[in-house]
Amino acid sequence: MISTISIVELMKESGVKFGTSGARGLVADMSDRLCYAYTLGFLLMLRERGELPTGAGVAIGGDLRPSSPRIMAAAAAAIEALECVVHHLGRVPSPAVALYGFDEKMPTVMVTGSHIPADRNGMKFTTQAGEITKADEIAMKSQEFVLPEALFDGQGSFRQAFILPPKIELASQRYLDRYVQAFGSEALKDLRVGLYGHSAVGARLLQSLYIALGAQVIPLGFSEEFIPVDTEAIRPEDVQLAATWAKEQPLDAIVSTDGDADRPLTSDEHGRWLRGDVTGILSARFYAADSVATPVSCNGALELCKEFEEIERTQIGSPFVIAGMQRLQAKGCKAVVGYEANGGFLHQTPLRVPKGGILDALPTRDAVAVHLAILVGAKQRGIPISELVKGLPARFTASDRDQSFATERSKALLERLGSCSLTELAQVLSTGPIEATNQLDGLRIFFASGEVVHLRPSGNAPELRCYSEGNSEERAEELVAWGLERARALSPA
Repeated sequence: MISTISIVELMKESGVKFGTSGARGLVADMSDRLCYAYTLGFLLMLRERGELPTGAGVAIGGDLRPSSPRIMAAAAAAIEALECVVHHLGRVPSPAVALYGFDEKMPTVMVTGSHIPADRNGMKFTTQAGEITKADEIAMKSQEFVLPEALFDGQGSFRQAFILPPKIELASQRYLDRYVQAFGSEALKDLRVGLYGHSAVGARLLQSLYIALGAQVIPLGFSEEFIPVDTEAIRPEDVQLAATWAKEQPLDAIVSTDGDADRPLTSDEHGRWLRGDVTGILSARFYAADSVATPVSCNGALELCKEFEEIERTQIGSPFVIAGMQRLQAKGCKAVVGYEANGGFLHQTPLRVPKGGILDALPTRDAVAVHLAILVGAKQRGIPISELVKGLPARFTASDRDQSFATERSKALLERLGSCSLTELAQVLSTGPIEATNQLDGLRIFFASGEVVHLRPSGNAPELRCYSEGNSEERAEELVAWGLERARALSPA
């Protein structure tokens, strides 16, 4: 039997939709048939544009979730169905997969759910030039094609298992070489670095890298069971773990990543995790960026620094940050970087490493560039990381999420609030005067006090996220708690 598949209809039927970082959904809904079809939609879009001739290579990788190998096999089967060659990179970091694709001038498929729980997974797509854009996403969704239903049983599983080809080790080595060549083998000499590995796909690779750069690396918290570490909404247990490890032994920092190792966590010497929008500013400063693209939700200390010639605020999500970087480059900026509140750091242009070499452009989220900017930046200045942070303007942010909010519930609430006048909004929220709002992405509320609360539906999961800015860490946390409480009160489940 042969049937025509519409990607838009398949998304509606399955609930596996596109967010800010590709398609994500429940593993139970991500059948072999669906993942095969989504991969075909991506590849047929490229073929229509003349970017995927017969015999072209397509690289695939995955994270350490139990479901990832099966989904990788489904993607590989779709690649072979179009008479292309599968480059199986194994279970490696997302930026390593993207880097391999950029170097080899081929598209890639990364199977990962990033920070979300193991009962969910996802697929991230890049073209040979970079991550898929929102325009690419629309083109993928519009794809309709014939799918050979005889391949699948009634549950959407392959009738005959697809076996992945032998793994190519080159992606991991290139990722290591990129940083050793740019920073040098003594960049981290004399530093004691704790590495919180949990179940991150790149943990062992990062251990090898930081040893190669001269650090003494202390492995911490490695786990065979998948742990959903979110670098933007850090779990209380991860806060406690880092503080305990720092008390137990002298450490210059603790570093970690999310599940696919593209978003960093970095602590100071006391085991206090730094927020991603703080490490983004410090990283932009370290690499002497002249321009920065970052989402509207990130720390306003960026502007207060007055160190960057151009700043572009964007919607939340790496596709929007990348588009912002491209606009900055088109304006003539020479050292163009971007970062997100989750810590992911991107750069559209080559960057010079102080007292080192050149990092070639990598316009996709990366954790290592941030770890090294913080570690090496503090070391070169002869100060602890806590002092490095104190050099920024005193502006504090916080964020959290409510995982009980369905996406439609979040959208309905924000539509209601966004339609209010400033006076009406203050009355609805039972708060002080409101100076302005911004609806570029969700609803960002600027209070007359100078404080900020920002509500936004997640692009990747059924949850409502809240961001805040205040003049102290404690106040920023209070504002987040208040924002989520008001959202729950105004939109009962």
